[in-house]
Amino acid sequence: MITGRPIISFLLLLAIDCARGQQVKLLRTPDGGIQPQAAVDAKGVVHLIYYKGDPKGGDIFYARREPGAESFSKAIPVNNRPHTAMAIGTIRGAQLALGINGRVHVAWDGMGGGSSLDSHAGHSGDHTGHSRPAHEASGEKHPLYYTRLNDAATAFEPERNVITFAYGLDGGSSVAADPQGNVYVTWHAPQPGNTNGEAGRAVFIARSTDEGKTFQRETPAISKPTGACGCCGMRAFADSQGDVLAFYRSAYQMTNRDETLLISRNNGADFEIAYSHHWNVGTCPMSTAFISENSGGILATAESHGRVFFVRVDPKTGKVSSPVSPDRQGKHPVALANNKGQTLLAWAEDTGWGKGGEVAFQLYGADNTPLAEKGRADGLKPWSLPTAFAAPDGHFTIVY
Repeated sequence: MITGRPIISFLLLLAIDCARGQQVKLLRTPDGGIQPQAAVDAKGVVHLIYYKGDPKGGDIFYARREPGAESFSKAIPVNNRPHTAMAIGTIRGAQLALGINGRVHVAWDGMGGGSSLDSHAGHSGDHTGHSRPAHEASGEKHPLYYTRLNDAATAFEPERNVITFAYGLDGGSSVAADPQGNVYVTWHAPQPGNTNGEAGRAVFIARSTDEGKTFQRETPAISKPTGACGCCGMRAFADSQGDVLAFYRSAYQMTNRDETLLISRNNGADFEIAYSHHWNVGTCPMSTAFISENSGGILATAESHGRVFFVRVDPKTGKVSSPVSPDRQGKHPVALANNKGQTLLAWAEDTGWGKGGEVAFQLYGADNTPLAEKGRADGLKPWSLPTAFAAPDGHFTIVY
């Protein structure tokens, strides 16, 4: 277990629309960090990662909060090779997943200042179960790094590049893990020999059946040519039953950039399209997505037509609800439900290239009706976005 002096500099909880019975609290990211990502394990431990340093090449840190505690542990570094992460664009931030026994898995685009593959040639193929091949002519050699918390939960193992041939990282990558010990790293990149731009990109998946000790060679998630919006992020998620989902923006034509949800019911071996939210737009919106699970099913949230939205996915039937969206513009949403059947939708507003903004939220009832509790707060830093988690008592915390 990680020990150390608790971080106390960010304990101030900011109240929005202060009222008796308030369900939502806001919390600043530890150490002045950005791009927080949070997850809660079966024991109620909150796991958090965040970014610090130069936006062109910085580092990822990890902290945890025990049940009943008011502060997070002292943070430890995630990446062993310094400055191998990148914050510019917001969509390239690190993501985390919790696997069997609450083990933390982290993946990030190795596009930072210290991430050149050539400078790390001596590490080719470390622990991945394959060696790194010579790269194709595309020239896009950015690695996709993966690491996991060690058995003692005291440090992260040396990161490894999981890409063997599907280079061409631009937008975000993601990681998912299930209770059976499977780990999935996903990303989108050009198909080999692609001459069709974004329409020739595809979602790739590298699978591990041994908790991330080794990864199989990546394969396309689906054979249908959907394309992928190069500068849009994606989100992968494995639910408690072992089904795997991936939410990304397709680009099968220049102006067709539908947010597309894939689902696999056989441990990532095969995927099918479960949902598509159409958006006819000729520019890349540089969007992100989020997926969470609750007792009532899966929540998937993303951006379309300049507004954030969420849908509910029935894990048994795969049926997807109609989208729910606030009547205002926003980006980088996160949606999750508590044990009372309430859903929190949080997002960023008024952000831009290198420009911070605000974080906003709306609480919904089990029938998707907006509740009275909503709000916003200034101070979202450039390149950052919100994350959130739910406590056992039903309260939500937004970290930004």
